[in-house]
Amino acid sequence: MDLHFGDSKPTDDERAAVDALLGPPESSWEGADRSDADLRWARGGREARDRRDLLLPGLHAINDRIGWISEGALDYLCRRLTVPPAEAYGVATFYAMFSVGPRPATVLHVCTDLACAAAGASELCAGIEARLGAGSGVSVERSPCLGLCERAPAALAVKAGDPVRTAVSAPATVHDAVLAASAPDSAPEEPSAAMAVPQAGDPSLTLLRRVGAVDPSSLDDYRAHGGYTALRRAFELGPAGVIREVTDSGLVGRGGAAFPTGRKWQATASQPDHPHYVVCNADESEPGTFKDRVLMEGDPYALVEAMTIAAYATGAHQGYLYLRGEYPRALQRLEHAIAQARARGFLGDDVLGQGYAFDIEIRRGAGAYICGEETALFNSIEGYRGEPRSKPPFPVEKGLFGKPTVENNVETLVNVLPVLTRGAPAYAAIGTDRSTGPKLFCVSGSVERPGIYELPFGATLGELLELAGVRERLRAVLLGGAAGGFVRPDELGIPLTFEGTREAGTTLGSGVVMAFDDTVPLPRLLLRIAEFFRDESCGQCVPCRVGTVRQEEALHRIVERTGAAAADDIALLREVGRAMRDASICGLGQTAWNAVESAIDRLGAYE
Repeated sequence: MDLHFGDSKPTDDERAAVDALLGPPESSWEGADRSDADLRWARGGREARDRRDLLLPGLHAINDRIGWISEGALDYLCRRLTVPPAEAYGVATFYAMFSVGPRPATVLHVCTDLACAAAGASELCAGIEARLGAGSGVSVERSPCLGLCERAPAALAVKAGDPVRTAVSAPATVHDAVLAASAPDSAPEEPSAAMAVPQAGDPSLTLLRRVGAVDPSSLDDYRAHGGYTALRRAFELGPAGVIREVTDSGLVGRGGAAFPTGRKWQATASQPDHPHYVVCNADESEPGTFKDRVLMEGDPYALVEAMTIAAYATGAHQGYLYLRGEYPRALQRLEHAIAQARARGFLGDDVLGQGYAFDIEIRRGAGAYICGEETALFNSIEGYRGEPRSKPPFPVEKGLFGKPTVENNVETLVNVLPVLTRGAPAYAAIGTDRSTGPKLFCVSGSVERPGIYELPFGATLGELLELAGVRERLRAVLLGGAAGGFVRPDELGIPLTFEGTREAGTTLGSGVVMAFDDTVPLPRLLLRIAEFFRDESCGQCVPCRVGTVRQEEALHRIVERTGAAAADDIALLREVGRAMRDASICGLGQTAWNAVESAIDRLGAYE
């Protein structure tokens, strides 16, 4: 390995940020300032490679302290980890929340994605920029979805320092957003997670029953409301018994792929290669999705317990929770919950005195939609660019660090708790034969009561929108987010199941339901979806890298032209869309055309 370092040096603050994470350097090769400098030795071989996964936390440490990542800081981090600076630069520039060029210490991320765009995000951005003016010391950045769709429009302020400070403004006004950026500590307190649950207090709830009813910081309160009952039953059943219960329950993944959870766990547990890993995918970046945020903020111990059960069943002793970087409150809640669980014996070397060891480490994302794909997430944790891997081999065989790995999202894992406490037959009795259990739906847009709704599989789209208070003059409903599809107002009888939406020619996805009335300009909405996929494509494969650009270009032209010219571009869109769907490596490129196609075919968007 040839390491080419530049002449730039880190500042004292940059050095301190890295050393706080990695400890002081042990040799001059690693950057120690010693008079008896010896550059002839350094960490190497396996020991150096084993530290590569600290690259992303190191980039976060610098960005949090300084606000951007200079060449000197990057070189110093690379010396400490024995990572080629060229590779580290490729990683740092991959993520939207990092900057390798100078910028102010305070960054105000203003969401301009679908729900926020419909709620006036463009006017909000213009007002903020006019109020702040030049030389304000605040960088205003237009951001993809911040996961605050129920309170659109939304803004997130991040002020670098030791410690880094954050503030959320949602629903954002120009005054509140400017206040969050200029004085994060003085900004109004963010509403509780329960405010995102219109059904809060309903005794029939399963997954959301503790949100708003328990103190999310109290382990004792969690236990008083049934917490850790499922883990104790898991120890009674044994690993094979837990997998059997999960399999018999019919639980499938709630991230959109709907793969049977029990099969995934069994396949991981049966692998002879060790160690095994459990990874929780909490990088929900699909526009319109915010259910995992609400669960993590309102019921964090449930996720810790569920990850422990998954690890016990699959023979894992280490878990990673990959949390999207735009969720500062969820990060604080989970860090506290993990620390309390560890201190009280619910994590660590001897969980509940059962002789079983398991612990969880949180890894923060930094603004990359593609890292929601499981293998891209593994690359991100390992310190590489978050690009998807080709399959096979599948993660159950070679996942994180090349070892058998079970990966589930937050909602899927939390569903394991009622499976064990109620038993597989009782759980399977909820919903339909092919889609069992309760499902969380993220409802936003043109409704009176946006938020997270819990319904059994099989409820209709109309029933869900009736609960949310759909407004008059409904124009369209987007199911599944930007990667999903539109349906018409006369199709509200669609059953909300995986098989029901497939038969209707659309998708359930992760549970996004965005309603739009006739005040929302549909062509502009489709153009925003195209811009989103162009920005978020990792660029690894040609069909997606080129196709997303061509899709956006064609939509720009269609808005400006009519007749035969527009028809030609629609034909081009179909051809590009088929190529992306058939030849892209991962789901991003394969679904980038879905929403546009459905808007043309079902809504007559350009007629």
